[in-house]
Amino acid sequence: MPSNKFYSSLNEQLAGLLSGERDWLANTANASALLFMELADINWAGFYFLYGDELRLGPFQGKPACTRIPVGAGVCGTAVATGESQLVEDVHQFPGHIACDAVSASEVVIPLFAGGRCLGVLDVDSPSVARFGVEDLTGLQEFARILLNCSEIPPVIPHSR
Repeated sequence: MPSNKFYSSLNEQLAGLLSGERDWLANTANASALLFMELADINWAGFYFLYGDELRLGPFQGKPACTRIPVGAGVCGTAVATGESQLVEDVHQFPGHIACDAVSASEVVIPLFAGGRCLGVLDVDSPSVARFGVEDLTGLQEFARILLNCSEIPPVIPHSR
């Protein structure tokens, strides 16, 4: 499991990478690449953005993923519906889990809030059961906070299909 020192270094890398760039799309793309490059034993790292009552796939690294996830469905949709981060040791035991990649076994999802509204989620998956712990959750919450602070938050996205 990564240590606090690991996440301190990772989050410093993110702040440096985003320094001088405020574009939301560019920053989420680079953030997902950084996570995929630096985190061991993961098979997916990326973002879903909230459009009305569903999450839509954003920048990511890994295998092709589900394009749309209803709010309240799966781990990502649950994070949005509850407004709380989700740390799931075994996704196959999570009620309503959506298997975008059957190889994924554990997951951590951080909802992204700015200006009193949810923008979407940061999602990281692993093929190993119980890959993520509290240090990962805390480190990735800080990662998301840095991303939000370094980015120009997009306008409200209208519900469209």
